[in-house]
Amino acid sequence: MREVIVNKGGPMNAVSSARLVRATSLPELRAAGCLVVHADGHSLCLFADGDQVHAVDNRCPHMGFPLHRGTVCDGILTCHWHHARFDLATGGTFDQFADELRRFPVVVEDNAVLVDVTAPEDPVKHQRRRLQDGLARNIPLVLAKAAIVLLQADSTGVEAFRAGLDFGVRRRGGGWFRGLTTLTCLMNLVPHLDPNDRAAALYHGLSDVAQDSAEQPPRFAIAPLPGKTADIARLAGWFREFVEVRDPEGAERALVSAVQSGASPTALADMLFAAATDHRYLDGGHTLDFINKALEALDIAGWERAELVLGSLPVQLARAQRMEEANSWRSPVDLVGLLERAFEDLGRAHEQGAAHQPRPELRGELVDTVLNDQAEVILEALLQALREGAHPVDLASAVTFAAATRIARFPTSNEFGDWDTALHTFTFANAVEQGLRRSPSLLLLRGVLDAAMSVHLDRFLNVPAKRLPHPEPHVDPESLLKRLPRLLDRQQQVGPARALVASYLAANGPPEWLIASLGGALLRENRNFHTIQCVEAAVRQHELLGAAPDAGIPLIAGAGYLAAHSTTTRSQRQTFEIALRLHRGEKLYEDEDVA
Repeated sequence: MREVIVNKGGPMNAVSSARLVRATSLPELRAAGCLVVHADGHSLCLFADGDQVHAVDNRCPHMGFPLHRGTVCDGILTCHWHHARFDLATGGTFDQFADELRRFPVVVEDNAVLVDVTAPEDPVKHQRRRLQDGLARNIPLVLAKAAIVLLQADSTGVEAFRAGLDFGVRRRGGGWFRGLTTLTCLMNLVPHLDPNDRAAALYHGLSDVAQDSAEQPPRFAIAPLPGKTADIARLAGWFREFVEVRDPEGAERALVSAVQSGASPTALADMLFAAATDHRYLDGGHTLDFINKALEALDIAGWERAELVLGSLPVQLARAQRMEEANSWRSPVDLVGLLERAFEDLGRAHEQGAAHQPRPELRGELVDTVLNDQAEVILEALLQALREGAHPVDLASAVTFAAATRIARFPTSNEFGDWDTALHTFTFANAVEQGLRRSPSLLLLRGVLDAAMSVHLDRFLNVPAKRLPHPEPHVDPESLLKRLPRLLDRQQQVGPARALVASYLAANGPPEWLIASLGGALLRENRNFHTIQCVEAAVRQHELLGAAPDAGIPLIAGAGYLAAHSTTTRSQRQTFEIALRLHRGEKLYEDEDVA
């Protein structure tokens, strides 16, 4: 090791501890014009371009194609596979889908070409910049490369998650939508996944944020009210009024003013959930689910982002379709009218229940009623459960379980699009339950009744209801998990997937292994928003049910839904695998006979 003066493509710099290795002789390089050499574990491509000598990584930073097959013209090296172009003097690319080309400083002494193979500067810092490029330009391969490196630097994935969250809420003019929900769902799943699948989860989430934001107008955030703002209760009232008249700008200003005024996370959640349940089942359940996911995102990323993140929600709230406008909720039975009358009794029923302890069998009775009875009977059963002392979270849990059961017993004789109808009910009910666990407000309790009515409306999707699978006796749980990926290599293996999960759990297989396997199978496929929602909600519900004898039902539902939507072309996973192989330094396309 010795200090030398080398040219790094800019001004002359003193570099200490440079690792110089002899690559070739100058006459040999000039005679060939281009040479491939292997030095200190690197595959280098050397170019003699006029009076200059350049050494670069022989793998194109885009997808690893050997650059000695490229062409140099006017100082620009072009890779012929995807036509990425690089300035030989600096390594800079003219095509953002590629990346900067790694250059190796060169010193010529006594006709010997010496190459400095010192490690490159801070790859994490570089990938932070590239993550922003990938998000802004919607380049999946760039996002995959960034996710791999950033997860290695931060095993929680929170840094990359924050970057995707910040980009999405700033960039998408239509506010919080599919991409940010996908990112949050997958981030919730990360701790449950095999470590080898976690970077793929981040990649899928970040890619969906980029895709969902692409070609959207940018969002221009509205600042809080100036000076001293009104009290938080008044801001909450204004917020609901502005949503009521479909005024997203007024609603956003009231909401961010509440954040600026120091409203607690609970108070902010109450504001949002109240507005989301002032009308019935907004946008088929998506709106309330988006609110819940935004709150979960802040739990992960930090509530110092509340103004920016929550400010992305009013557009969706104000513009959402309200189910009182939909025929299915009005005729032949006026469900909206029944709900409004039931809401009048919610407060009294809750007060009466304060003096009682609920019966142990009450939950099972509620699930059966919600699945099988008429709307009036369902609503009265929920009110009576409150009178008997049931906690709002317990009511929500029963309704969510009923919604999961609809999916677990969904027959494939239905039209394929009907899967989404049952899914919307399940994810809405799950979001209401998570909201009540966060803040058990009476206004949000209206959402439990809305969810119950949606389960009721879905009843004909279980005609005929598929039987819950009977476990296969005397099976080895580990062998079942090995069978799962092969099973999902074939389309529409709904029944076998459900049976596999039931058999695995009955054989006392560790649930965490099953969840990791389902997550891995999910990440093999091209993204389907609803499938990601379903698997994430199923995992959450199973976790909440704990040791209950029916805790496997949500996972049976999630596995069946995943099987219904498999297999895809898996092209998105292929992109991730290319990034992973490049990161490992594998020689994807390099000629075997290159010396």
